[in-house]
Amino acid sequence: MSMIKKFLEHLGSFSLMIKDGFSKPENLKVYWKEFMEQCNDIGIRSLPIVLIISMFLGMVLTIQTAYQLVSPLVPKPVIASIVRDSAILELSPTVVCIVLAGVVGSKIASELGNMRVSEQIDALEIMGINTKTYLVMPKIVAALIMVPCLIILSIAITILGGYIAGMFSSILSKEQFQQGLISGFLPYNIFFALTKSVAFAFILSAVPAYYGYHVKGGALEIGRASTTSVVVSCILILLADYLLSLLML
Repeated sequence: MSMIKKFLEHLGSFSLMIKDGFSKPENLKVYWKEFMEQCNDIGIRSLPIVLIISMFLGMVLTIQTAYQLVSPLVPKPVIASIVRDSAILELSPTVVCIVLAGVVGSKIASELGNMRVSEQIDALEIMGINTKTYLVMPKIVAALIMVPCLIILSIAITILGGYIAGMFSSILSKEQFQQGLISGFLPYNIFFALTKSVAFAFILSAVPAYYGYHVKGGALEIGRASTTSVVVSCILILLADYLLSLLML
């Protein structure tokens, strides 16, 4: 019963934070500057890790798929089709968002937690600023815009990585890879991947913001809140992945 009570308390507090966060801004110019900074932090600074992970994901996926499909009855272009669909449906959206939950989520939780502990949030509230709108909303909106862009880029780089691995290891030729990419492509899969990325973006920004905003204590509690937010975000991303797959596929 105590766990259910605690869960409902967290859910209620989280819902109120989101509701208050999306109220009308006092000064659009100031909010726009904060929003652009968050876009830079979440999107541009996450680019290197996303590109590296995506490239190696594609390369490993191609080699492992070729290893499993050793039968001469299976045409070589099928390998490219599997790499394409795996990248679009699961690998790029889920793996990249779990990594971003660790990179971006821990930063958001630590940043807000530090502001709460050093009483900067209290000072802003005394000045009459809606801190939930000023501190939380730009982070969530920036994530909702930048994460799908990162996922689209990740899909392209994953397929490119698969292509490079296929060429260098002589698994399949350029023509076979291109044929596999084109054959049986469903545009709906891209829509599904983008839907997942938007849902995951909300989770990996809103959950750490909640834990960071409600930190109580000192530096030790900031670390705990950051760790908890990453763990909860990863679990919720995997749960959302399962539910969206169940509903949309």
